[in-house]
Amino acid sequence: MWEIARDSHVLDVNSSYAYVLWCADHHRTSLVAEVDGRVAGFVTGYIRPDHPQALMIWQIAVDAEARGLGIAANMLDHLMTSVSGIGIVGLTNSSAGYGNSTVTEMHTTISPDNSASVALFTSLAQRREMTITRGDFLDAGLFPGDHEPEDLYILRPAS
Repeated sequence: MWEIARDSHVLDVNSSYAYVLWCADHHRTSLVAEVDGRVAGFVTGYIRPDHPQALMIWQIAVDAEARGLGIAANMLDHLMTSVSGIGIVGLTNSSAGYGNSTVTEMHTTISPDNSASVALFTSLAQRREMTITRGDFLDAGLFPGDHEPEDLYILRPAS
């Protein structure tokens, strides 16, 4: 996971320890994709503490050699299905140790220049018949260096 994040040249890279710990503590809301026994991609997520109805997708990446195979879309679809059994709507978090809330939304942050991620989540919303909204979230001044701001995208079931 660490190597894929590093080689993406898009994600903020965490320590290898952080990725191992993440997988141990958030294995119900994260996953790894393999191709021929090799890690080809990953998605990390968690239930937002102040928004327990929301599954937050923190990072998603696919190895350069595996891009174009639909792995990112398949990982998100699989995660949504595995988290709820039938899709994100209706998941009861008590069985996952997150209290008694129900997940009805997917959140993610995307920097304005990451058109691939915008397209990925827009496509997911269309396939799942969900609405998608974008709002300002994290100002660039919160980050060191020349980091861009992060917009919050929210996917919700269409009414």
